[in-house]
Amino acid sequence: MSNGNRQLLRRAIELARLAREHGNHPFGALLVDPKGNVVLEAENTVRTDKDVTAHAETNLMRMATARFDRDSLGRCTLYTSTEPCAMCAGAIYWGNVRRVVFGLSQEQIHSISAGNPEYMQLRLSSREVFAGGDHAVEVSGPHLPKESSAVHDGFWD
Repeated sequence: MSNGNRQLLRRAIELARLAREHGNHPFGALLVDPKGNVVLEAENTVRTDKDVTAHAETNLMRMATARFDRDSLGRCTLYTSTEPCAMCAGAIYWGNVRRVVFGLSQEQIHSISAGNPEYMQLRLSSREVFAGGDHAVEVSGPHLPKESSAVHDGFWD
């Protein structure tokens, strides 16, 4: 993974930390244009919005599809602190983002949060969800596992 990718993924992890500070689940995501510029950022807002669909990636895709056309989104990369769940992967797919880079995998976050009723999980990787689609989505991860998991320390206990 390049230094630029590491920096962008670390920003997604920082957004997850901010989400936690704001009283939400520790997940963060950002959207990067083809030139490497961050164009949007989002945190998980499930608790504060009282919306079970307010995951960081879905929040990001709601903003992205309102602001950018499909072709532009097709050239963007989404960075996220944790692999997108099935719902978020669907939002990414339908929004036409064609590349995803993540920190923790679904398996890793499940092992951290297992047993906590606030973290329900469909046991599908984002790769499995994207494989069912009509267009390809490149997925890269897991990356930076120690940094990605640190924001969850003690949260799901």
